[in-house]
Amino acid sequence: MAELDDRIAGLLRGRFGSATEVTRIAPLAGDASTRRYARAWMSGPGAPATAVVMILADRGIAMSSDELAVFEKAPTELPYVNVHRFLVSLGIAVPEIYVDASEQGLLVLEDIGDTALWDAVQGKSDAEVAALYSRAIDQLLRLQIDGTARADRGCIAFQQAFDERLFNWEFEHFIEHGIANHCGRAASAADLAVLREHFAAIARYLDGQPRYLNHRDFHSWNLYVHRGEVRVIDFQDALLAPAPYDLATLLGDRDTPAVVGPEVERRLLEYYREQWERRGGPAWDAGELWRLYAANALQKAFKVVGRFYFLDRVKGKPGYLRYLPSTLRQIRRLLEMRDDLRPVREVLTKYFEELR
Repeated sequence: MAELDDRIAGLLRGRFGSATEVTRIAPLAGDASTRRYARAWMSGPGAPATAVVMILADRGIAMSSDELAVFEKAPTELPYVNVHRFLVSLGIAVPEIYVDASEQGLLVLEDIGDTALWDAVQGKSDAEVAALYSRAIDQLLRLQIDGTARADRGCIAFQQAFDERLFNWEFEHFIEHGIANHCGRAASAADLAVLREHFAAIARYLDGQPRYLNHRDFHSWNLYVHRGEVRVIDFQDALLAPAPYDLATLLGDRDTPAVVGPEVERRLLEYYREQWERRGGPAWDAGELWRLYAANALQKAFKVVGRFYFLDRVKGKPGYLRYLPSTLRQIRRLLEMRDDLRPVREVLTKYFEELR
């Protein structure tokens, strides 16, 4: 650790001047990836008070999600840096990169504080929650509409898409890691056949939608409120997907429904639809927007159940299991709205008592 601290201090002095003194370096809470983070405190002319250091497990060239590694040629640049450059060109509020030392496994970033959007809305009224989430939607629409209109093949996000293969991969993730780990027994062949038939239909429906640039994990823990502005992090897995994919994540991931209830959700969907058209996007029929939004939300919720069990059992990260109850409530809510998916719910009630 002393050697790592010395390397970080050297990078900071190289960026902000030889008079910069690094007074402290301390680890920050990590995420579901192999990255680690630290905060550095500094003093000296021209240096910010703090910076955040991203510590990569290796040079970090491989995608953080293995299922996205579908390129003809392997990326030669850190995906975070590649996507960051494009988002900056759009005016997306992302942290500044102070030092790109990815060849050393380090990035030095602007410190945007510790207040995730989820934390910022605790104890707030519905109107205050809607106002903050509307600011997040403003960032999302800039990403989706302006970003898609200015598509750049040099940006890795435009070289990959949420297609039928990837949607089905995530459904299989749920089948493989979610069912047996939740109830302690594997699903029967007959039940798996029912699930796969309906999951495949959802995947085909989503695959047939127009694709727009999406963040992929645009949830309340990857958005920070800093000096009154919503800032965006963890965007390295950006890709093309149905437009409401990120919106469904924003309004329904993890514990978010506890603060974004049905009425706030309806209000924010309408805000998204109105602002989408105001920014030049093709007009949405409100009913079709809801159907596509809800299908994305359901698919994401199934993926999340599988992912959180995978992180627990395979990666040794059990902390995400605390979000399972809220995610299963989301699945139940969305399944109850779809008569055509009644067979899915009937099957899953055998393995998830929460869905009964």
